[in-house]
Amino acid sequence: MTEDQLHYPLLIDHAMRGVVREVLKRVQSTGLPGEHHFYISFLTGFPGVKMSEQLKSRYPKEITIVMQHQYWDFKVEEQGFTVTLSFGGVPEKLTIPYAALTAFADPSIKFGLQFQHSDVLEDVEDTTLELPQDLTKAAEEGAAEIISLDSFRKK
Repeated sequence: MTEDQLHYPLLIDHAMRGVVREVLKRVQSTGLPGEHHFYISFLTGFPGVKMSEQLKSRYPKEITIVMQHQYWDFKVEEQGFTVTLSFGGVPEKLTIPYAALTAFADPSIKFGLQFQHSDVLEDVEDTTLELPQDLTKAAEEGAAEIISLDSFRKK
């Protein structure tokens, strides 16, 4: 079998992160329509994630936030977004790079994405995609489960 030198899994993962960015841009402009709401999971220790030390100590590896009725100061940018949410009645401002995401779901329509995650994604920017030479192995180790290319690969 030919080695994947084009790194399709990373390209698909990158495109899926772009879908999340576009959805969040729409919500920033018009608000959440109808019953739509989001569960967004991300790695709390990922470079560029900003959150209080207290919250990070409670969730040292990963956290899932819910964006539904109560969120404030929501700002979407090219590399990530910021939002203020309430945790136990305490407002917390979060800054989340898209590269830190591990999952995104809109349960109102049963839509979900799971992202590959490896150290190589730290270097991926939304405007330019630089692919390391040893990416095939990293992509196989973190293959997405909801949308995955594995089912299309010849074994």
